[in-house]
Amino acid sequence: MLEETGTKVSTSTVKRVLYQHNLKGRSARKKPLLQNRHKKARLRFPTAHGDKDRTLSRNVLWSDETKIELFGHNDHCYVWRKKGDACKPKNTIPTVKHGGGSIMLWGCFAAGGTGALHKIDGITRKENYVDILKQHLKTSVRKLKLGHKWVFQMDNDPKHTSKVLAKLKDNKVKVLEWPSQSPDLNPIENLWAELKQRVRARRPINLIQLHQLCQEEWAKIHPTYCGKLVEGYPERLTQVKQFKGNATKY
Repeated sequence: MLEETGTKVSTSTVKRVLYQHNLKGRSARKKPLLQNRHKKARLRFPTAHGDKDRTLSRNVLWSDETKIELFGHNDHCYVWRKKGDACKPKNTIPTVKHGGGSIMLWGCFAAGGTGALHKIDGITRKENYVDILKQHLKTSVRKLKLGHKWVFQMDNDPKHTSKVLAKLKDNKVKVLEWPSQSPDLNPIENLWAELKQRVRARRPINLIQLHQLCQEEWAKIHPTYCGKLVEGYPERLTQVKQFKGNATKY
């Protein structure tokens, strides 16, 4: 912009001025692309659950899928921003969720600890997803002692069709209504990050070992850690309202 106006300024001068205005260089965070309809749905979510969020979050069985690469890599984009502005749209990189990778895992957890961790072979279709739920859902509920008032959380992935919801309803499973493009509202994302950090530290050398270490480290995650993720849930809802439906720091 300066060059277009015929102004010549050194890079060091530009950096010095930015620092003087309390701007610091940071890598832009990747966040899901949010359209207005997504933001409106995200704002409705804390409104619907704001009065009962602490009770609700403790009764939820949180679930999700994740990709874990044997030798992962991350793309970075450098941005200049002020403290506290990390999640503003101009300082983030929009991403769209998709499958694939070295291994795919489905997992669930609650305030009482981790539930099942299942390796997904191939592309997950709604039939495969139903089989995963049949195999692990109620066993995880019993393990975590969620009682009779538990609620199942899953995102709005296309494979989570109305037929899947109908099957869950037939089995008297209450499903939490979920806003699209909202991984930051699901505390299992923090759990995935913890798992990946632990597995990465053990340096797996092949896919078989990668899966084995994932299972081992998942089982080692202490219930106290899971409990803290759930107890802090109201802060997520508060931040969604503060940011007017935009992406939060979570």
